[in-house]
Amino acid sequence: MHDVAIATECVSLHQTIPYFIRAHNMKFRIASMLAALALCCLQGPAAAETRVAQEFMLDNGMKVIVKEDHRAPTVAHMIWYKTGSMDEQNGTTGLAHALEHMMFKGTRTLKPGEFSQRVAALGGRENAFTSKDYTAYFQQIEKSKLENVMTLEADRMANLVFDKDEFAKEIRVVMEERRWRTDDQPIPKVYETLNATAFTAHPYHHPIVGWMADLQSMTVQDAKNWYDRWYAPNNAVMVVTGDVDAKQVLALAKKHFGKIPRKAVPTTRPQEEPEQKGMRRVVVKAPAENPYVVLAFKVPTLRDVEKDDESHALDVLAAILDGYDNARLNAKLVRTDKVANSVGAGYSNIARGPVTFLLDGTPANGTTTEQLEKLLRAEVDRIAKEGISEEELKRVKAQLVAGQIYKRDSIFGQAMEIGVMEMSGLSHKNIDRVIEKLRAVTAEQVQAVAQKYFGDDALTVATLVPLPLSEKKAAPPPKGLRH
Repeated sequence: MHDVAIATECVSLHQTIPYFIRAHNMKFRIASMLAALALCCLQGPAAAETRVAQEFMLDNGMKVIVKEDHRAPTVAHMIWYKTGSMDEQNGTTGLAHALEHMMFKGTRTLKPGEFSQRVAALGGRENAFTSKDYTAYFQQIEKSKLENVMTLEADRMANLVFDKDEFAKEIRVVMEERRWRTDDQPIPKVYETLNATAFTAHPYHHPIVGWMADLQSMTVQDAKNWYDRWYAPNNAVMVVTGDVDAKQVLALAKKHFGKIPRKAVPTTRPQEEPEQKGMRRVVVKAPAENPYVVLAFKVPTLRDVEKDDESHALDVLAAILDGYDNARLNAKLVRTDKVANSVGAGYSNIARGPVTFLLDGTPANGTTTEQLEKLLRAEVDRIAKEGISEEELKRVKAQLVAGQIYKRDSIFGQAMEIGVMEMSGLSHKNIDRVIEKLRAVTAEQVQAVAQKYFGDDALTVATLVPLPLSEKKAAPPPKGLRH
């Protein structure tokens, strides 16, 4: 992303959620992307202040979604483009992220960096992020300044300039990001290698930031071609949440974006990952304090909210394993048996492409990664054989619902969940329905998915073998980052 670059490969929650949200946190404390962000029905005054999102379509094909929330005089304004690293081809990896950087380098009327300066002068904050599935740009602003940031965003949708010298500077920043965030960081390096091993045909094989050789050969014309191909109103969704009137937002959207002509956006061809028919293993050797192991099981993606009950059951399974402080993995392996310093489980069912269910951990002294791998799998196997109690299921569901109530407090969180749903092909209108489906998951369904999806054939294991830490101090972050 522009300030925190890329959706790091350390989360196959990985496939969709951007880097600045997940960072390098290996603790999969939230059952899924949706369970972390989705809204549930609230009781009390807060519920009365929020409303159902309203959806509009401009004549040029741009979708506009507005969710009013009048508790504070602020607004989150986001433009989501349905293009990410999964739309790249061999030899051009990293283009989606590189173009995101160029979006801050000037238009026909704005100088490089002036976009950010103007938003700051308005008292707002802004940024952008790239994932495997999408690229998004946002501003958080006082409500009276919404039209100002809409004007700026529409300008760079239509009038971006591509200066060769500016691109040369920015691609060097991207390469430094790659070195700083992946090449010099053991855990992100493990996840990059894991994805490259688990996905052999699907473009999730590639890192979002791109392979270094592709970055070194990338040209300003490559970036312009990407912009011309994908950055169109009919390939974008505007999401506005906060203290606004939906009809007024629609009028502003028509005024500033409605005149931008639609483009013939390419149709993405189906890119199916061949069925995996045997366990895959990969070892990463890197300077690190501790060994580490992560297991990735191929599992279903959520495609139909009403029919994909297995996906909802996997969501609940992740929460049972690692959805709260005393969940099974932590209680057994860290607190009781003391065989691991940290453990986690994670599953995000919302993505344009295939997804995985992750188990990970750092072994304690006296435990090997091989032993921890078996112990992690044993906890899933225990559920497969013994099932779960109704009491445990009820407690986990309460944890999930509590997370939704907390997220209702953030207008940015509301905008995020709407955008992610839309980019993955699931309508934002299904957000509450997903929560209802999670509440309806039975203990039998959880046991069934534990029995079905955690064998060897669809498993990829990545292990970090620590090398001695270098005495050299870590390099500072590249200057292009805006934390």
